[in-house]
Amino acid sequence: MTLSTTGVDGYPAARTVLLSLFDGARVHFHTDSRSRKAVELGVDPRATVTVLQLEAARQVVVTGDVAPVTAAEALAAYRARSRYLQLLAWLNDVGTAQLDPGERRARWAAFDAAHPAPLDPPPTWRGYAITPVRVVLWQGDDDGPSTRVAYELDRKSGEWTSERWAG
Repeated sequence: MTLSTTGVDGYPAARTVLLSLFDGARVHFHTDSRSRKAVELGVDPRATVTVLQLEAARQVVVTGDVAPVTAAEALAAYRARSRYLQLLAWLNDVGTAQLDPGERRARWAAFDAAHPAPLDPPPTWRGYAITPVRVVLWQGDDDGPSTRVAYELDRKSGEWTSERWAG
């Protein structure tokens, strides 16, 4: 999914992240606490995620308030990840990014060999969950106009309303 936040410079910032979990109420994702997205969410804990199903001409856009998940939720998400993604959580940092590809692969192989499974998450592993205040569903149509329906949460009443949007 694409995660969009407000950059510390005030401009929108977007990147692709793994949707770790939808628990029926919140959308979960995980990252390194030193990442730009974690810093941005520390300043403005609101975000939008976009999930695109290109082959089905569908899109879901969820906007809401972001909060850290519990330590137990973050650990469960880490343990559910593939070995590759667990290693990536350890090695996807600024220092490694600055190395040339050969050095990065060598560092990866050495870390992998030195840390057999099971691997615990790094101390910088963080989980976040978005509680929706707006959900927009889009459906393309090869034979006519697309359909976009927006659902908005009324924070006072706790009720959801909907309306059709153009496009």
